Amino acid sequence: MATATYPPPPPYYRLYKDYSENPNSAPEPPPPIEGTYVCFGGNYTTEDVLPSLEEQGVPQLYPKDSNVDYKKELRSLNRELQLHILELADVLVDRPSQYAKRIGEISSIFKNLHHLLNSLRPHQARATLIHIMELQIQQRKQAVEDIKRRREEAQGFLKDAFFTLDGQ
Repeated sequence: MATATYPPPPPYYRLYKDYSENPNSAPEPPPPIEGTYVCFGGNYTTEDVLPSLEEQGVPQLYPKDSNVDYKKELRSLNRELQLHILELADVLVDRPSQYAKRIGEISSIFKNLHHLLNSLRPHQARATLIHIMELQIQQRKQAVEDIKRRREEAQGFLKDAFFTLDGQ
């Protein structure tokens, strides 16, 4: 039984048979997906919204108001995480049957930490873009200065060349 090295092309390749003579003969690409869609069995949305912890079934361990002090809350959750990890070590030594409860608490703290960090992503992206744009402006200013300097050098060479021609 012989097998092909590569599988045959999908049947829709025939839609592009006249593409070399007439590029407009190819079908239009499908429109972008809007709303929710299913991919590999999971439901996803095209909206860029961070779901709340309650929607994910996780208790929120920091204040729910919009004016959250991220630095303070991240430090607090980090200390709480360290404490729970130490308690987990004690539980594993003294009462190994109760480790599942501690693991659940640690998981909840990690999810809260991740949620806080993910809520800072838009600010991080904005700051990164500002930094990149400032670097580009600086590079362009340096390029302009380099062009001006080279233009002045070229003008100096031309003046010297004309002066030597006139002086002879």
